[in-house]
Amino acid sequence: MKILVPVDGSKFSRAAIEFIASRATLVGAEPQIELLNVQLPVPVRAARLIGKVAVTAYYEGESKKALRGPASVLKRAGFAAQTDYAVGHPAEEIARRADADQVDLIAMGSHGHGALMSLLLGSVTLGVLARTKKPLLLLRGHGPAPADSLQVGIAVDGSDYGIAAARYVLKHRPLFGAKPRFTLLHAVPDMAGGAMPDMAGIALPAYSDEEIKAMQQQAFERAVAPVRALFAEADVAAAEVCLVGPAGDEIAAYARKKKLDLLVMGSHGYGAVKAAVLGSVAQRVAAQCDKPLLLVREA
Repeated sequence: MKILVPVDGSKFSRAAIEFIASRATLVGAEPQIELLNVQLPVPVRAARLIGKVAVTAYYEGESKKALRGPASVLKRAGFAAQTDYAVGHPAEEIARRADADQVDLIAMGSHGHGALMSLLLGSVTLGVLARTKKPLLLLRGHGPAPADSLQVGIAVDGSDYGIAAARYVLKHRPLFGAKPRFTLLHAVPDMAGGAMPDMAGIALPAYSDEEIKAMQQQAFERAVAPVRALFAEADVAAAEVCLVGPAGDEIAAYARKKKLDLLVMGSHGYGAVKAAVLGSVAQRVAAQCDKPLLLVREA
């Protein structure tokens, strides 16, 4: 497994490093981990004044400062990480390196301190999302790193993206620990209280409680059955939970209530416009839950 971890010395990038360092089972799988520091370019006028050699020395010195600590943390945990730096726009350089090296995962910290997309994830995170479809693990909490074996919620909706997310989890199981606990999550519409007028204009229940439950169960089965089959084929156990209500709200609430360690979601990410990068469900989850969020964006 190839993992790219951008680092900038902030507490948010430290969260990503600490998460990777907590993956004891992943050590045995001998992952290839690359730490990347991106330096902003020195203004052209200043670069001309001090000269190319001095500018290069500055970049190298600053990058070594940013990379030294994270590399030491990973080394103590048993990981041999490569280090490198680039100069340019952080989001562009991170996405470029991820695609060029064909990484399996980008793991990065993101602040997430508001309800607007520009504040939810931060401009660099949004820029990476807009420029690459490599799976992206967002570490947004500030608590201690979880134990090796994680409680993982996998949001499925019957789409190719949800199935791709499940395939990714099964392919890279060491990332989730020796004995992870997986739960497949799907939210069905809340049709209770639905009504339709009769001939006299009086509102009558559109469906009985039994009919509503049957329709919800059918919707749940359609969404979960393909992923259930994948887990059965891999001989991996997974619990199943049917949520009722808006998907983003219910998934976020479940993750908080059950204290999940990680949420996995498929997301289309079909443009560079901020509101379109994640899709509405992932956007709602990101807005309401600071749990680590793994976005698998290629179906």
